[in-house]
Amino acid sequence: MVRIKLSELLGKHKMNQKTLSALTGIRPATLSKMYYEETKRIEIEQIDKICAVFDCKIEDLLEYVPDGK
Repeated sequence: MVRIKLSELLGKHKMNQKTLSALTGIRPATLSKMYYEETKRIEIEQIDKICAVFDCKIEDLLEYVPDGK
Protein backbone atom coordinates (compact mmCIF):
# COMPACT_ATOMS: atom_id res chain seq x y z
CA MET A 1 0.00 0.00 0.00
CA VAL A 2 1.22 3.50 -0.75
CA ARG A 3 0.64 6.12 1.94
CA ILE A 4 0.27 9.78 1.07
CA LYS A 5 1.86 11.81 3.86
CA LEU A 6 0.37 15.17 2.88
CA SER A 7 -1.26 15.67 6.28
CA GLU A 8 2.14 15.23 7.97
CA LEU A 9 3.80 17.74 5.63
CA LEU A 10 1.06 20.30 6.15
CA GLY A 11 1.33 19.91 9.92
CA LYS A 12 5.12 20.11 9.89
CA HIS A 13 5.00 23.34 7.88
CA LYS A 14 1.95 24.73 9.71
CA MET A 15 0.08 25.17 6.45
CA ASN A 16 -3.53 24.47 5.55
CA GLN A 17 -4.92 22.91 2.39
CA LYS A 18 -6.28 26.24 1.12
CA THR A 19 -2.83 27.85 1.24
CA LEU A 20 -1.23 24.85 -0.45
CA SER A 21 -3.89 25.02 -3.16
CA ALA A 22 -3.11 28.69 -3.77
CA LEU A 23 0.64 28.01 -3.94
CA THR A 24 0.39 24.98 -6.25
CA GLY A 25 -2.71 25.61 -8.34
CA ILE A 26 -4.02 22.16 -7.34
CA ARG A 27 -7.77 22.12 -6.74
CA PRO A 28 -8.79 22.06 -3.05
CA ALA A 29 -10.92 18.94 -3.62
CA THR A 30 -7.92 17.12 -5.07
CA LEU A 31 -5.74 18.08 -2.10
CA SER A 32 -8.48 16.99 0.29
CA LYS A 33 -8.55 13.52 -1.28
CA MET A 34 -4.77 13.33 -0.94
CA TYR A 35 -4.94 14.57 2.65
CA TYR A 36 -7.39 11.83 3.64
CA GLU A 37 -5.59 9.24 1.47
CA GLU A 38 -8.73 8.66 -0.60
CA THR A 39 -7.22 9.48 -3.98
CA LYS A 40 -6.74 6.74 -6.57
CA ARG A 41 -3.98 8.46 -8.54
CA ILE A 42 -1.65 11.44 -8.38
CA GLU A 43 -0.25 13.24 -11.39
CA ILE A 44 3.53 13.63 -11.52
CA GLU A 45 3.04 17.37 -12.02
CA GLN A 46 1.12 17.52 -8.71
CA ILE A 47 3.90 15.67 -6.89
CA ASP A 48 6.41 18.09 -8.40
CA LYS A 49 4.45 21.16 -7.27
CA ILE A 50 3.93 19.86 -3.72
CA CYS A 51 7.61 18.91 -3.35
CA ALA A 52 8.63 22.35 -4.65
CA VAL A 53 6.48 24.15 -2.07
CA PHE A 54 7.75 22.03 0.83
CA ASP A 55 11.30 21.71 -0.57
CA CYS A 56 11.11 17.98 0.05
CA LYS A 57 11.81 14.67 -1.67
CA ILE A 58 9.18 12.32 -3.06
CA GLU A 59 9.87 9.99 -0.12
CA ASP A 60 8.66 12.74 2.22
CA LEU A 61 5.28 12.76 0.45
CA LEU A 62 4.81 9.11 -0.52
CA GLU A 63 5.67 5.96 1.44
CA TYR A 64 5.37 2.30 0.50
CA VAL A 65 4.04 0.13 3.33
CA PRO A 66 3.93 -3.65 2.71
CA ASP A 67 0.51 -5.23 3.18
CA GLY A 68 1.87 -7.67 5.76
CA LYS A 69 1.37 -10.85 3.74
